[in-house]
Amino acid sequence: MSISQSLPFRYFTTREAAEILGLSRRTLEKHRTYGTGPRFLKLGGRVVYKIEDLRTWAECGSHTSTSEQSVLLPAARHSPSKLARAQKFATEKSRIAK
Repeated sequence: MSISQSLPFRYFTTREAAEILGLSRRTLEKHRTYGTGPRFLKLGGRVVYKIEDLRTWAECGSHTSTSEQSVLLPAARHSPSKLARAQKFATEKSRIAK
């Protein structure tokens, strides 16, 4: 069995993850800094993403109406209460989607 067959999933760098999401690398870095982006892992000093986490985060931005409350916050500094509310909505939305 080769190493690639034994690995359950691939990790994506910030550049690759940004490309998958259609964002700039810098925007994804800002989301990570402000806590508004997808979940990530730190392996050594390197930041990587799982495709499942990118999909889950992107799906949190799906809407059926323009009047729906947005779950995804812009890449900017937010109050802790607003950030907590958005994370709670994202968790509930991803649980419902499964």
